[in-house]
Amino acid sequence: MRILLLGEYSNVHWTLAEGLRALGHDVTVVSDGDGWKDYPRDINLKRGPLNSKLSTLNYLSRLACVFPRLRGYDIVQIINPVFLDLRAERIWPFYQYLRRHNGRVFMGAFGIDHYWVKVGMDCKTFRYSDFNIGSQLRDYPFMHTMIEDWLTGPKGELNQRIADDCDGIITGLYEYEMCYRPFFPDKTRFIPFPIKRTTPAPNIPSMADEYKGGALRFFIGIQRSRSSYKGTDIMLCALERLKEKYGNRMEIIQAENVPFEDYQHMMNSSHVLLDQLYSYTPGMNALLAMSKGIVVVGGGEEEQYQLLDEHELRPIINVQPTEQDVYDQIEQRLLSGRENIHQLQQDSIEYVHRHHDYIKVAQQYEDFFTAS
Repeated sequence: MRILLLGEYSNVHWTLAEGLRALGHDVTVVSDGDGWKDYPRDINLKRGPLNSKLSTLNYLSRLACVFPRLRGYDIVQIINPVFLDLRAERIWPFYQYLRRHNGRVFMGAFGIDHYWVKVGMDCKTFRYSDFNIGSQLRDYPFMHTMIEDWLTGPKGELNQRIADDCDGIITGLYEYEMCYRPFFPDKTRFIPFPIKRTTPAPNIPSMADEYKGGALRFFIGIQRSRSSYKGTDIMLCALERLKEKYGNRMEIIQAENVPFEDYQHMMNSSHVLLDQLYSYTPGMNALLAMSKGIVVVGGGEEEQYQLLDEHELRPIINVQPTEQDVYDQIEQRLLSGRENIHQLQQDSIEYVHRHHDYIKVAQQYEDFFTAS
């Protein structure tokens, strides 16, 4: 099949493309590289500086050149309802163009969108999320922007129109599955994120020996504009408190808004990754780390294991969304219980192999594309 993957989040589409190509499909990835992360793509749609009429005109001119080439595909998948760097009001005609000139069209539920905001704010579906802690809504500046854009604004309207019209919706995490399944039970399919291990996993036996007396290196990636939203502010505070207590028994490595290649290099030098405080599930960065034998502290609730039909492995150090629980779990599971690290490493690698191998995942996409 000829398959077009349009847009990018956290290298999902490029990794999926590699899996689909391994199965014999002709795949084109068109994206802006997910902004400063600069992920690979076949056709570049990176836009110049925003808030400029000239930037908008240049970008529209670029789209006018690219879109005639985006015809005749058997399958089109958009990463999100807002799959172009335009205001939502301008995107619907581009979606209609793709619909007219290609075969089946699918939408990814991989990030912020109308249904994620809507369900997150009901304070019932999730015990905690990016939007709620129990029955209480959270309060931070970015949340208000998401509400204005996605719940009542033009992005939300676009999302609903595309969800109604498209041939299928792929949910990449447990949370997104819970958001879409109630509204679109007949067209929603959960498929795990694809991971391709591009570098060898760490030498587990020697690393385990190193842990016994050396410093544990903790890695945390920070987007300052979303630190409160993702919970990295709380996680970093917990790490800094632990550093005060344990001194040279641990190191903290921080990455702030760095390109993907630099991020990987920094991550590869670490033993533990902290990611996604308010999530039930590991995202792409955490899964990539796990594939290399790096232990993840973050989202690992039982619901996501059940969705994967995983009854044995529990490789993720699951934390509740409080600074104290992050502190306690790291201290108890890693700093005081280093004998468990070797097993967590092995289980992490096996977990990704079982559920997220990029070719296995690509096969699930192929099955859904052809069955829809």
